[in-house]
Amino acid sequence: MLKRIVLLALVMITGVMSAQKINWMSMNDALAAQEAAPKLIFVDMYTNWCGPCKMMDRDTFNNEDVADYINKNYYAVKFNAEGQEPVRFNGVDFSNPNFDPAKAMRRNSMHQFSRHVGVRAYPTVVFINENSEVLTALKSYRKPQQLELYLKLFAEGDYKELKSNDDFNDYTLKFKPTFKSK
Repeated sequence: MLKRIVLLALVMITGVMSAQKINWMSMNDALAAQEAAPKLIFVDMYTNWCGPCKMMDRDTFNNEDVADYINKNYYAVKFNAEGQEPVRFNGVDFSNPNFDPAKAMRRNSMHQFSRHVGVRAYPTVVFINENSEVLTALKSYRKPQQLELYLKLFAEGDYKELKSNDDFNDYTLKFKPTFKSK
């Protein structure tokens, strides 16, 4: 009986340990890593109070296919869009001079870097290319298969061939998602 319990516990631990997690880093660490080894940057712009942000963490970023794909193709950044982390991006220093520590768990002032990359709502994911150019800021909650389209569009370089909204619409119609949903 004890052997069965130990075996069951090992199976459960192994299952938890093998579940893929995104290797989040700070924005400054991702930019430094990008200088050493060029790679796209994926930024999750969230806030502490944002319900859809928490849903993205739970439903999308915990998806094994999403986590695996992001880890292989991007430097992944988790950035509090109303936080106080200083960022140096393309030679410019960004901060949040109006940050109020008393409001850390509710609405606060928007970080300068968040504004700079085009954040207008939460959650927003930002795609940055190897030359530290913002490709797009994609607002709103996305399920794994909805995010998959954009992850692959940028990682595989297909966005470079799209010249119009019609091209993008054709791309989305032809796109066949492969990520498993929960």
